[in-house]
Amino acid sequence: MRFFVLSSLLVTLTACSSSSNHTDSVQYLTLLHTNDNHGRFWNNEQGEYGMAARKTLIDRLKAEAVNNGHAVLLLSGGDINTGIPESDLQHAEPDFKGMSAIGYDAMAIGNHEFDNPLAVLDKQQQWSNFPFLSANIFDKETGKTAYQAYEVFEKNGLKIAVIGLTTTDTAKIGNPQYIGGLDFQDPVTVTTRLAPKIEAQYNPDITIAVTHMGHYVDANYGINAPGDVTMARNLPKGMIDIIVGGHSQEPVCMSEENVADVNFAPGKACKPDQQNGTWIMQAHEWGKYVGKAEFKLEGDELTLLNYSLIPVNLYVENKEGKKQLAGDYIEPDKSLKNMLAVYQEKGAAQIAGKIGEVDSKLEGDRNKVRYQQVNLARVIIAAQMQSVGADFGIISGGGIRDSIHAGDVSYKDILKVHPFKNRITYIDITGKDLFDYLDVVTSFPPDSGAYLQYHKLSFKRENNQLSDVKINGAPIEMTKTYRMSINSYNASGGDGYPTLTKKAGFVSTDDTDAQALKRYFEQNSPLKAADYAPN
Repeated sequence: MRFFVLSSLLVTLTACSSSSNHTDSVQYLTLLHTNDNHGRFWNNEQGEYGMAARKTLIDRLKAEAVNNGHAVLLLSGGDINTGIPESDLQHAEPDFKGMSAIGYDAMAIGNHEFDNPLAVLDKQQQWSNFPFLSANIFDKETGKTAYQAYEVFEKNGLKIAVIGLTTTDTAKIGNPQYIGGLDFQDPVTVTTRLAPKIEAQYNPDITIAVTHMGHYVDANYGINAPGDVTMARNLPKGMIDIIVGGHSQEPVCMSEENVADVNFAPGKACKPDQQNGTWIMQAHEWGKYVGKAEFKLEGDELTLLNYSLIPVNLYVENKEGKKQLAGDYIEPDKSLKNMLAVYQEKGAAQIAGKIGEVDSKLEGDRNKVRYQQVNLARVIIAAQMQSVGADFGIISGGGIRDSIHAGDVSYKDILKVHPFKNRITYIDITGKDLFDYLDVVTSFPPDSGAYLQYHKLSFKRENNQLSDVKINGAPIEMTKTYRMSINSYNASGGDGYPTLTKKAGFVSTDDTDAQALKRYFEQNSPLKAADYAPN
């Protein structure tokens, strides 16, 4: 790795030690990476991505690299959990066992690794033959790191240190019921403290941060916690050679310095970001791509020779408007596909069958639910209000994970919308306390998971002032008691909502969001989407 100032003596000793390793040698590294799997162990309905095809591709890339004399490292930027019911119902067991079969070397712990109790994460580590890394998650009680902070690999004569880091937003967007005993500390502070210790003990040739923090172009992270670009700019130059990221779920392809390549598409060239001498890369999401970076290490100089995002059986639209593969078809690995098929069939059996229908799309796309009121939110809240007899209800937009399309609706569709198993809760609250609560939750801006979705509630918010609050069309009365439905995640403080769980009048039920929505479809189908259109 390139060197950083700790003290003049340490710099001198370290530099001499490292240069002696490489003065007359040239070494090569092929770095492979994916991120944000989100339960996609199986290919979609069109045959795109899937871990079996990914294994075929990675096996080929590894073999080519070894034949060329390269060291090979395979990393994941985290968020293996949550997104597809067949995976969610089995706690992502097929995903972690699939990654083990593919041969991952390490992964960053993502925020969605905390969607389940911590015991589930422990079990997932037992299913896996590679380490889960995060250096900036600490146990509040002991003050020690809660998970393995780093791993040092020796690959074909190269010593490679890999440090894991997790977004500090996990403290806000993770389930408070599961992460209450964890402290998510600043990645820059933690890395600045840890990297010199690794350097002194191991003298690695290359140091990589595998992160789940997000790539935000030119460090414009908005309301999110600072991500990879901010960290690269704030670390001493050369402390981290490469960042393999996740969380923002995008292909990190740049057209020029601090300008994203908005025209990138499967099969096209991709140049990763570089900040303060550190390369930053991310491979979109779901295993749609495998990122491949080839590096040359000569002396102390690390050079990126080639980079590509290789599509895994992705389709694109040609000039005639027809779908065609973006690259050569990748035959799924038979052994892995057979192993995963058992899980796919087991999961599918649990969610098969029609439970209702809707006449047109109920909008739940990520780029809508975090920006504007949507009809699916009204259906969800109506279901939760019905469950607890509420006057009105709210949820955060980030809790809606998919749309429901026109036609027959299955339990699988419900679980894609609601993968988190949140319980339905309610609070009986006076108008005065309710106004103060709404003053906070109505202030969350668009482009955030906290963005408020609501039903049977209206208000004005101008110049950061809340006014004209109405419940069911009637002005709020400060002395009247209202019942508000809300899921357990938001009630516990998730997405930065004020915590309600210890307030008088708060009740948590055993009904889950998925159960309530399933029941609502069963009792009210066929639904007319227009009946739930936002005003």
